[in-house]
Amino acid sequence: MSPLDLKNPPAARAAEREAKGLRAKGLAVPHLRRGQDGEGSVQVHQDSSMKIEGAKVFSVYGKGGIGKSTTSSNLSAAFSMLGKRVLQIGCDPKHDSTFTLTGQLQPTVIDILKEVDFHAEELRPEDFVTEGFNGVQCIEAGGPPAGTGCGGYVVGQTVKLLKQHHLLDDTDVVIFDVLGDVVCGGFAAPLQHADAAVIVTANDFDSIYAMNRIIAAVKAKSTNYKVRLAGCIANRSRATDEVDRFCDKVGFKRIGHMPDVDAIRRSRLKKKTLFEMPDEEDIVSCRAEYIRLAESLFSGLDPLSPSPLEDRDIFELLGFD
Repeated sequence: MSPLDLKNPPAARAAEREAKGLRAKGLAVPHLRRGQDGEGSVQVHQDSSMKIEGAKVFSVYGKGGIGKSTTSSNLSAAFSMLGKRVLQIGCDPKHDSTFTLTGQLQPTVIDILKEVDFHAEELRPEDFVTEGFNGVQCIEAGGPPAGTGCGGYVVGQTVKLLKQHHLLDDTDVVIFDVLGDVVCGGFAAPLQHADAAVIVTANDFDSIYAMNRIIAAVKAKSTNYKVRLAGCIANRSRATDEVDRFCDKVGFKRIGHMPDVDAIRRSRLKKKTLFEMPDEEDIVSCRAEYIRLAESLFSGLDPLSPSPLEDRDIFELLGFD
């Protein structure tokens, strides 16, 4: 059976070219299904053998620059402080997701695979996994060069490597930190592995508009995968009134609030999580919120099924007069 089932001829030709390149390198070809997860969609379908089992898996989404990596890393640190064995996977070509956990930028899985001409069998775990703060295992999946390839393939190859080296066998929590507010088939791929999606937002129109689109993407994925929406975290925001107004309207829930405090900015400049910073009042308060949030997520929040708004409706709700 052909791995492609696309009604759109240009998309089919592009996908076939990519598949041909992967076969030439001896790599697995992801299955693409048009419309499988939403009207007009072209989705990367991961091999069922690559499912992550045993760990609780969270995908963190949100508008670009909203603080997803800072949120993800501090959540990973909080889970580790609760005694959980944690793996954080950065899914961004910028590869700075685990920066504050390890103190430096890590090479990406794709870059490392290129160095061995995509012969994954030559890699050892220490080639692509780094131990960060309090034992958190850190990996940067990276992404394809700009304008080429598919982010879903990158995620798939990363999970495949982790499974091959049994690095998920002793893991309690996996956190995918996903690039910006891109919700195409490729960058929605972590949702195929996740138990719950968490959205990071701010108390402003652009962030909430992106959150509305991400809610729609997660709901589309949830028709075929186990992923559900856990809620949103208001980040870098003194107030939460606009976030709460949107949540009330669509049936969503704010599960955390990180205020706009300088301590969080300084922690990133020092390449550290909040759990490694001095015990200032703001830092202690934010740590406590991350610990509370980690406890809630691990215990299992009630899944949400909000109804995202049409563009016109969200402008009327939150737009300018």
